[in-house]
This record gives sequence, structure tokens and C-alpha cells, in this order.
Amino acid sequence: MKVLVVDDHPVVVSGCKAMLEADDQHVVGAESAKSGLKTYLKMKPDVVLLDITLPDVSGFELLRRILKADPDAHVVMFSMNTDPTVVVRAIELGAKGYLAKNGDPRELSAAIKSVAKGEAYISPAIATSVAFDTANTRAKPLSRLNKRELEIIRLLAKGRKIAEIADALDISYKTVANTTSLLKKKMNARSHSDLIRLAIEINV
Repeated sequence: MKVLVVDDHPVVVSGCKAMLEADDQHVVGAESAKSGLKTYLKMKPDVVLLDITLPDVSGFELLRRILKADPDAHVVMFSMNTDPTVVVRAIELGAKGYLAKNGDPRELSAAIKSVAKGEAYISPAIATSVAFDTANTRAKPLSRLNKRELEIIRLLAKGRKIAEIADALDISYKTVANTTSLLKKKMNARSHSDLIRLAIEINV
């Protein structure tokens, strides 16, 4: 089985590689969304293990790009962020699984095998958290954001300017500016700086 691990921390990639190759799986790593997509298209892995926080664009945006190129892709999100709202959004955006980086290491191989067979896999602890937080999740502003809005708010949190965001996402300056205005309303932000503060607090 071929597995692509996309994470900007070499120690994480090495750790995953060691665990999965011990289970007779071929693993290749990538440290950015750009190299991750390039490797995916060349390698056509059975499963992608994808971190949410990447140096160029987010794992959510890379998930979108992978699914656009291959709607049948099997992607498992792999993150320290276990906020139920984030988990639900990942599944809604097309991820087939969600794992916590600080979870049981044995779950890694189990998740990869399940998702490769077309099944879904969420860490039991995360699944329980999501199940009991459904009402709160629906009430949170983040749950009302679409894929583009999520990506823009993540880049705002990283200090990117509107022009830089437009360039990174390959969309127009006007689109980013208009979306930012809508985000202020959705997030109940009083100003652009207030929106950036909220974006940082969300920590997507």
C-alpha cells in the first residue's frame, strides 16, 4: 500500500514512516501543500495522511485541490487540533478520516487500512467529543464558513495581506476583499484587526 504523509515537521514524517513501513506500507513524505499535491499526482497513493497546518496553504485547501484532481482520493486529516468544529468541517470538506497527533500510535495503521478500503475512521476519543458537542458545533461561527472562507481566515491569522492571499489562492484581490467583508459579518468582528484577532484565536 502506498501512503503519502504531508506534514511540515520532518520528525512527524519520519515517525509515521517508521511505524507504517514496519507494517509493510510504502511511505513518501512531503513538507508543503505544493510538494504534497505534486507528489500525489505523480505517486497516486492509496491514502494521504494530511496535517492541517502547512507553511504555504492549509491542509483544508490541499484537501480541496487533491479532491478536485481526484474525487476518489482517500485523505485522513492528522492534527493536534481536535476541536469538534474543525473535525466536522474536515469531514464535510471530504476527508475520510481524522486522527489526533497525540493519540494512540496504533490508530495510525488502523486508520490507514480502514480508509484504504473505502471506510471512514475517526479516533474514538475525537468521535465521542464530536458526538457530544454537536449543538455547540452548530452554534460556532466557524461551522458556518465555506472552504474559501476557512482558507482566507487561516491566512489572515498568519499575517498575510489581501494581495498575498489572492496570490496564494490564485483568486482576485476583489474576491478576497469581498470575502473578508463577509467574514467580518459572519464572525461578528467590529473591524479588520478584530477579524484577524478572531482568526488567530480560532487556530485553524
